[in-house]
Amino acid sequence: MKQEKPGGIQHDVYELLHDMVYILAAVTLIFVFLMRMVSVVGPSMTPTLLNGDRLTLLSNTLYSDPKPGDVVVATVPSYDKDEAIVKRVIAVEGQTVDIQYDFDGNATVYVDGEAMDEPYINETMLHASYNTIEFPVTVPEGSVFVMGDNRNHSADSRYPPIGIFDKRYVLGKVLMVVWPGQRDETDKRDFHRLGAVH
Repeated sequence: MKQEKPGGIQHDVYELLHDMVYILAAVTLIFVFLMRMVSVVGPSMTPTLLNGDRLTLLSNTLYSDPKPGDVVVATVPSYDKDEAIVKRVIAVEGQTVDIQYDFDGNATVYVDGEAMDEPYINETMLHASYNTIEFPVTVPEGSVFVMGDNRNHSADSRYPPIGIFDKRYVLGKVLMVVWPGQRDETDKRDFHRLGAVH
């Protein structure tokens, strides 16, 4: 004779709900303390990131030491404490940044006297359309110098209201695009862009 499980369907529903509560709690803890989700606003990181891209970050709970080349999200109180910016780390404490222009007005970024190899930038950098900080500049202890990959359309550490800022303002390192933004030309989402950000 077949024996019924104690409680039957009510017991199964209870166990399912019980498990779902634990799963939701675990997911919440992961996204509060380990990872975050943010959206890109504006064109300053084109072509690496596009307006509307949804990103996953490694939270500053685990990521507290930005390195040159990292793409990070930060809130800078002197610029706009409520709006996060997405930029690339160019230099960290103790490094000296210089920007030099040739006769055509094209810029090259130098870190510690070495010209940077920047295959990720959108186009050759020209003179900024705003007043910039004075170069060369040495990054103070505990701070970072950041720039957008779309140098001619980016407010970043060249711009005095952002400037060189404390690395404690960094919310995290961008890990991947989890949902693509829209391309201006086609108004379609390019799902080939999903994945890790370099």
